[in-house]
Amino acid sequence: MIIPKYIKKGDTIGVTATSSGIANELKQKRIISAKEALEDKGYNVMLTDNVFKTDWRGCSGDGKSRAEQFNGLIDNSNVSAIISAAGGDYLMEMLDYVDFEKLKKNPKWFQGFSDNTGLVYPIVTTCDIAAVYGCHFGDFGMKPWQKSNEYALGVLEGSTKKLESFKTFESERHEYITGYEGYYEDEKVKWINAENEEKIEITGRLLGGCLDVIVFLLGTRYDGTEQFIKKYKDDGIIWTLESFNMEDVVLITHLWQMKQRGYFKYAKGFVFGRPLMYNTWIEQPYKEAVMSILGDLDVPVIFEADIGHKGPQFSIIEGAKAKITSEGGKGVIEYA
Repeated sequence: MIIPKYIKKGDTIGVTATSSGIANELKQKRIISAKEALEDKGYNVMLTDNVFKTDWRGCSGDGKSRAEQFNGLIDNSNVSAIISAAGGDYLMEMLDYVDFEKLKKNPKWFQGFSDNTGLVYPIVTTCDIAAVYGCHFGDFGMKPWQKSNEYALGVLEGSTKKLESFKTFESERHEYITGYEGYYEDEKVKWINAENEEKIEITGRLLGGCLDVIVFLLGTRYDGTEQFIKKYKDDGIIWTLESFNMEDVVLITHLWQMKQRGYFKYAKGFVFGRPLMYNTWIEQPYKEAVMSILGDLDVPVIFEADIGHKGPQFSIIEGAKAKITSEGGKGVIEYA
């Protein structure tokens, strides 16, 4: 596994819109605030031309143009890390034009979540380069910064190797009023061990992202799962997953599909983030739906972890080795 060089003060962070562009005025203010905040930390920030552009679908451009913006940041020797401007839809349209071979020759960090799983997952499984499933660039624009911001920058710098679960999370999305809002403190964080274990401790290599997107990639040339899990079978795989908008039937079906393909045969355990939107017509809890497929694997499963759409979220270095501990409703991830 190639771990890109950690960033340091004086380096340039590239920001590009791999999915949606930022058209909302308050969100644009947030991007500008993020740029200023990271420049105050000693970094240079380069925004590609598409960050503030959007078409009728909400995309920052067609797939080819988005890939060209991304490839330009790969080409730029001054750029040490690339962070997505936002999530959205249709990132997969750019994949045919992304120069993955050039990225292999010049590995650098890519960070994003949600639809950006469409890049994170192939970078990890087909290029064998670690990538970060974590916040978008705009989150650095909140004032003041919260613990999650310090974690996110610290992970990219290599100075943060241990992340402890947050105290609270926001239970639903909120509209911005100033553009600088932090995460709302609506509910207490409580990690859940599926079988009510007093303590779960899992060590292995991380793999995952947003399930809604991973299933789009299954069986395509951007799905390197089989080669990845085979290469790292001695480490074992910790699946770090979350879903954006899946009802119980869809969730169960896609987990079954991945299981049938053999993707879980080297699993050491599973860590599920808080689902943003989950619907069920039979009042089937999320945990019950997941365990109907994974329950016979005889590996630990954790729910309600700090991963994904209900922030704050951890920066998950997909592809890296880590130890994850869940005890007493609290969780810790420690990178090797």
